[in-house]
Amino acid sequence: MSGEGTPGHEEAREELASLRDRIHFHNHRYHVLDAPVVSDAEFDALMRRLGQLEAAYPDLVSPDSPSRRVGGTPLESFGQAVHGLPMLSLANAFGEDELRAFDRRVRGLLPGEDVTYVAELKIDGLSVALRYEDGLFVRGATRGDGTTGEDITENLRRVKSIPLRLGAAVPRGVLEARGEVYMPVREFEALNRRREAAGEPLFANPRNAAAGSVRQLDPSVTAERSLDSFLYALVQFADRPPGGAPATHGESLTFLGDLGFKVNPAWRQVRDMDEVIAYCDFWREKRQGLPYEIDGVVIKVDTLDQQRRLGATSSSPRWAVAFKFPAEQTETRVLDINVNVGRTGAVTPVAELSPVFIAGSTVSRASLHNADYVQDKDIRIGDWVVIQKAGDVIPEVVRVLPDRRTGQEREFRMPEVCPVCGAKVVREEGEAAHRCTASLSCPAQRAEGLLHFASRAGMDIEGLGPAVLSQLLAAGLIRDAADLYGLTGREDELAALERMGEKSASNLLGAIQTSKERPLHRVLHALGIRYVGARVSRVLARHFGTMSALWAAGVVELTEAPEVGEKIATSVSGFFAEPRNRELIERLKRAGVNMSEPGGTVRPTEAADGPLQTELFGPGFPPSDAESPLAGKTIVFTGTLKRLSRGKTEELVESLGGRVASSVSAKTSFVVAGAEAGAKVDKARELGVPVLGEAEFWALVGKVGP
Repeated sequence: MSGEGTPGHEEAREELASLRDRIHFHNHRYHVLDAPVVSDAEFDALMRRLGQLEAAYPDLVSPDSPSRRVGGTPLESFGQAVHGLPMLSLANAFGEDELRAFDRRVRGLLPGEDVTYVAELKIDGLSVALRYEDGLFVRGATRGDGTTGEDITENLRRVKSIPLRLGAAVPRGVLEARGEVYMPVREFEALNRRREAAGEPLFANPRNAAAGSVRQLDPSVTAERSLDSFLYALVQFADRPPGGAPATHGESLTFLGDLGFKVNPAWRQVRDMDEVIAYCDFWREKRQGLPYEIDGVVIKVDTLDQQRRLGATSSSPRWAVAFKFPAEQTETRVLDINVNVGRTGAVTPVAELSPVFIAGSTVSRASLHNADYVQDKDIRIGDWVVIQKAGDVIPEVVRVLPDRRTGQEREFRMPEVCPVCGAKVVREEGEAAHRCTASLSCPAQRAEGLLHFASRAGMDIEGLGPAVLSQLLAAGLIRDAADLYGLTGREDELAALERMGEKSASNLLGAIQTSKERPLHRVLHALGIRYVGARVSRVLARHFGTMSALWAAGVVELTEAPEVGEKIATSVSGFFAEPRNRELIERLKRAGVNMSEPGGTVRPTEAADGPLQTELFGPGFPPSDAESPLAGKTIVFTGTLKRLSRGKTEELVESLGGRVASSVSAKTSFVVAGAEAGAKVDKARELGVPVLGEAEFWALVGKVGP
């Protein structure tokens, strides 16, 4: 590996080319072939070096750079992508008779010809079309209505098994391949555990999770979710590949694998419908052992010339059919209905079931989601019910069997107080969930709430991550956020924790002490009040100035603050009405935590997502709001900003007395247009709103433009 210095431009170009080749090779070995040849540490070192060189030479960043797989600027919306060839759906078959009827139709349209098939597993994911030009990935799209889909290129770049650059055998010109993006079962279960702990709605099945992940406007969210892919069709290529064009579907699958795509290895060429049915029966029994979800088998005529002559109806090809596995259901009894309390305080009813084996595992619990779900299905304690696994993964109650009731069944009622901490449980108007109102003192919400409290967006306590926090809770050193400020003088106990030591303990105590000086808006955000994020925290802090003034405000007074509606005001008022929350705030105050907003103005060094680098700005920066050229201005950003992230730039605007809006109107002061600016620029010009480039914007706020 090259040295860690900064080479000259041409040397950097050569090193970057070598790094990209090596990283693409190792990505393919790991994510496609499942056969890595380097350690994670060695791979990470290659990625770090790539990042260093691309940061030093941004003009050398290529479209196929592996760095495009992580992070990314949030999108404003998805564009449209028109399919060159329609992405048709498949006709379904639900039993042996329907499969044989499909075979008879095919043979009737090809009289006297030999017909063989390819059988493939039907991956339960999201269909996508991938377009390459001269071997480089240029566009990815969803199926949509079959003719036009959504352009999700930036998100598909984050799926590591999708090659950004095809292998050496790639034909020149345009190539399009189609397949499924899916979420592995293990990642799906981990994602739902995280969502349950956070009090967020669970995904019903891996397909919904995959679809939701690739349709995130923020590509970094997609990157976090460990999606995978299987490609199953080659629909367009300009030049004949080496060895000639594929003549069969089986040859196409082999060619896709040679190009670097991940192809499901379970596909089989089969001679007749008896072999097709045997294949379907085999996988119906064995599918529970797969690391991904399948919901059936796809059967295709193998010879491509026969496929072309068979053609398609307006909705589906005549040469393929999808055999769908039936959902497995069984009966069991509801022994009890308890509740779980998530990180955000969501109180969720859970059915405790008589254990029953279904779809590969024993099920003894099923989420009942919320009180409305229980009421709508009329689920009672003691009922016999039919259950199934949604997507063959999540247990769900399908229906009650009222004919089996004995009269001993009991109706369920949501608790009025939290079963964990005893705080009041409320259901806000228009919401499905009930919630515990003691957000930071409730043990069920404690760990995640404390992580949020200590995060960079909150009190920014460096060194207080999940591992350290878990040890502090397990050792009984803390119970809530206020206890953090009672750790001073307990260095020996902290140093005794695993992997802590005297220096780390001293650094942690110093970070906790420093956090006392954070302004009010950071304290408010750290408290985790529902609907009060970084922006609303600053609005409230500016408007009320002190915690005591905010504490004393009623709903009407709260709605007088800019951008605060009744929903937010009700949440804030309810938070301060809970005695446990008031007690916690009093203890934080006694510990010396700041409870006011200095000067009523948030300084850039106190931005919610981390300190801005003050060396970017001239002496005396930032000016007061009265001196600021942004004071009272409404600003809209569009496109990609190069100097700072969109979030940090918006923080800066607000710190200087400006307001950031998401859409252009006659009240907009000006629009800042970054790279690849969208329709907001056209709207601004239509309304006569000034449009500034990024350099002009930075010059306006006192910075030398890039």
